[in-house]
Amino acid sequence: MTFAMGFGVRAEPQKQREGDAMSSYRNSETVPPIMQGSPPRMPVPKAAWDMPPWNRWAFQHVREIVPTVEVWRGEGPVRALPRAETDLDGLAVVDSEGKPTTLSGLLDETYTDGFLVLKDGNIAYERYFNGMTPRTPHLSQSVAKSVTGATFGILAGRGIVDPKKLVTDYLPELATTGWKGATLQQVLDMTTGVRFSEAYTDPYSDIGQVDVAGGWKPVPSDTDPDFHWPQHMFELILRLTETTRPHGAAFEYRSIETDVLAFVMERATGKRLAQLVSEELWQKIGAEESAHFTVDSAGYAIADGGFNATLRDYTRFGQAILEDGAGIVPADWIAETRNGVHGPNFSTSMPDASYRNQFWIEDPRSRALMCRGVFGQLIHIDWATRMVTVKLSTWPDFTSVPYSVATLKAVHAIAAALA
Repeated sequence: MTFAMGFGVRAEPQKQREGDAMSSYRNSETVPPIMQGSPPRMPVPKAAWDMPPWNRWAFQHVREIVPTVEVWRGEGPVRALPRAETDLDGLAVVDSEGKPTTLSGLLDETYTDGFLVLKDGNIAYERYFNGMTPRTPHLSQSVAKSVTGATFGILAGRGIVDPKKLVTDYLPELATTGWKGATLQQVLDMTTGVRFSEAYTDPYSDIGQVDVAGGWKPVPSDTDPDFHWPQHMFELILRLTETTRPHGAAFEYRSIETDVLAFVMERATGKRLAQLVSEELWQKIGAEESAHFTVDSAGYAIADGGFNATLRDYTRFGQAILEDGAGIVPADWIAETRNGVHGPNFSTSMPDASYRNQFWIEDPRSRALMCRGVFGQLIHIDWATRMVTVKLSTWPDFTSVPYSVATLKAVHAIAAALA
């Protein structure tokens, strides 16, 4: 069997070692029998479930792999998404190499599981692939940061948490960590000076330890037996005692900042994160399905990347943000979020981008907000075009500048076609 690699290069899959990545497959190619049969012919390995090709199955089946907690949708009405559809399959766009293709072709090239365009609150285009359905929850990776940030904004609007206060005002035990002297606003904007390595492929990096602390992965079998792996997320946070620069000096993307925010929210309210997101956000946006977070061994919901929901409900979240919070998230919080300080080094795929309140800002002209996650998760929210675009994917690689650039160009092409 031949699978397709991430950038169009084809290769036979290599023998799978624990934690190693195999080649992946596109929707238009032969699907390997992952988790098919009883017992399954190709069971997903615990140490590599989020890597290719396993992630193509696993991102839609997270509850079958790791512990999760429900984010209840409540008993309220579902927000209707009227349909005003346009067939965009043949829309001219460019692929990851800048060559002409169609939107349908790009969605195949970029390992898309679900894609939805909401224009003026109406579904303009909706497609599902790789076995996904309207009811299937999909892992969002770091889109979870924006869900957490929006919930923080709701609490800040009621004065329950204050971005101007120090982290240690809420979590005094962090006085022995790198967050000593940092404000919550600096945590929201990822401008603290805390030393944290986001090197995804290094199991000893801080983000590699998050996989173990957060309950996503077992301790790698081939690592140093004397290395002390954190048992849960708060233990890992307490171990981050060093800084690399003064707080507020520069932006640096660090997933752990979102978890610090979540612990602040939990401490300030006496409620766990999943309950807060349910009560403050998910029940109010008119979600159709309950969502869920993955949890660590201490029952903490992983705020930085463990959120799972359906394609349409991610779209409802994006539409609420587009409606300046829809009376759920304070409008002034949304306005502040769209006014980040733009400059270099925010994103290799978006040279004019910025970061504010756990959201990306595409550029200082449109000030479109974006929720982004590794392996190709995206919610794009554009006030100028009155459009929300959601893409759920299972790339073979954590990040891909060519895929990101091509996807954004396609979003802009769709906007022009629907104008």
